[in-house]
Amino acid sequence: MVFRTIATSLALLVGLAVIGSVAGPQWHPVPVRDHITPSTADTTVDTSGPAVLAPGEIGEVGDLAVRTTPVTVELDGAEVGGLLRRPVGPDGTLLTGRPGLVFVHGAGTGSADEAFVDTAELLASAGVATLVPDKRLDTYSTRDRDYVAMADDYLRSVDLLRSSEGVDPEQVGVYGESEGTWVAPVMQVADPQIAFTVLVSAPVVPPREQAAFAVDNYLRNTEVPDQVFRAIPRAVGMQLPGGGFDYADFDVRPWLEQQTAPVLVVYGTADPSMPIEQGVRLIAADTAVGAGAPVTVRYYGGADHGIRLRDELPEGAPEDLEAPLHPDFPRDMAAWIQGMPGTADAEPHVAGAEPEQLYLAAPVPQPRWWGNGDVVLAVVVAGTGLVVLSLVAWGVTVLARRATHRPGRTRLKRFAPGVGPPLVALGLFATVTVVALTVYLAAVARLAIDYERDALVVQGGWIAVRLLGVGAAVAAAVLLQRVVDARSRPREDAGPVARGAVAHVTLWAVVVGSALLLVTVAYWGVYQLGL
Repeated sequence: MVFRTIATSLALLVGLAVIGSVAGPQWHPVPVRDHITPSTADTTVDTSGPAVLAPGEIGEVGDLAVRTTPVTVELDGAEVGGLLRRPVGPDGTLLTGRPGLVFVHGAGTGSADEAFVDTAELLASAGVATLVPDKRLDTYSTRDRDYVAMADDYLRSVDLLRSSEGVDPEQVGVYGESEGTWVAPVMQVADPQIAFTVLVSAPVVPPREQAAFAVDNYLRNTEVPDQVFRAIPRAVGMQLPGGGFDYADFDVRPWLEQQTAPVLVVYGTADPSMPIEQGVRLIAADTAVGAGAPVTVRYYGGADHGIRLRDELPEGAPEDLEAPLHPDFPRDMAAWIQGMPGTADAEPHVAGAEPEQLYLAAPVPQPRWWGNGDVVLAVVVAGTGLVVLSLVAWGVTVLARRATHRPGRTRLKRFAPGVGPPLVALGLFATVTVVALTVYLAAVARLAIDYERDALVVQGGWIAVRLLGVGAAVAAAVLLQRVVDARSRPREDAGPVARGAVAHVTLWAVVVGSALLLVTVAYWGVYQLGL
């Protein structure tokens, strides 16, 4: 009996491993072979070339007072607020003929009171007028966003800054950060008069590819088991439940190929979410197409996604305390903007700390059979519903029979001997495995986002999930043997595996529901055997 149970369990485990392997794509990122080596570690921008501003007019961070003015930006069908910051001379009057910069938000930012505050203030104190508009949110959601339409909205802020007192309308540029770098190049193509573009922490590749790249890096830092990586293409590559997310495959490179204005590309070397070497190569290659646009690249050592130095936060600092900007970042950006046009193509083109990107961001393999998130969700809901409802209904029926049972009367067995316990165990193990996998992935996601490690959660949690999965397979093996034994008895001793409509429904509901759940957890790698 023990040998049969072990053999059947192993057969089921191998079968589930095969199903999990062939049901969706694998994940094999390609390592970066050709690394970028900056010309020098010094990121200082040379402003000795020809410039619109006179040498004495090129300021440094902290030189000037700043006047901050709330503004309203009129959009198509809406309006947003914003903050205009302009440099003020020693006599308290606005400086004239200053270059300007419009900020384009990344994902998650919205209010001008909270976004880019120190960056915009520091640039203005060096002599660059800045405008941070509120992010338009009535047309922006997690499920739906349109980068081309967003570019049109932000161009209204460009027009407003150009018409502001003290600003040289011919020297207004755009600053895009993170998601905003998918918008800024579209703006420059739509309005070729934009004088320059600053791309900070630019994904360059489509959002879906960047998401897979970031998840891979975060999981590697969290030190998850290899089996978990299979979930990357299956989660990121599928159509998410409810539809939408069309922007996930937006490609900014056709717009990069049409750039005509100088581009400043900035990355922090401690940013695991962006392809910091691949992004530079793609931008350089794309902007060289057509008329071409000069590109300047700066890498800041130890800086994160927002070019901030998280390591400089005091120990025990509140979670909402923002890390300081890398001090060279606003200094270099102010010099590059004010030194135009000489700084547009000034040497060195690539400077700063040496970047290290381990793997290339690449197109995400698409799941075949389970590529539709609605189907995946429906399978989980259906499987859980069948198991839970059938077991609850069976339990209620058993309690009702016991309550009405008359003493001395023989109680009729509803299942063949030995069938009931493994049936219940199968349903419970299958359901608990799905719940445990969901909790585990959520815990790993939290660690990954916080860029933390916890071996007990990451390694121990995965072992626990897989043991629960093994328990479900063993329960299925025992149930299968008991059913076979019941059907193989001599005719005079044989009886039905299930007696009565309720028992039949319970048996098939638990078996089918558990099968759906076990195939689901197999799909997400719980039974992976290196296949």
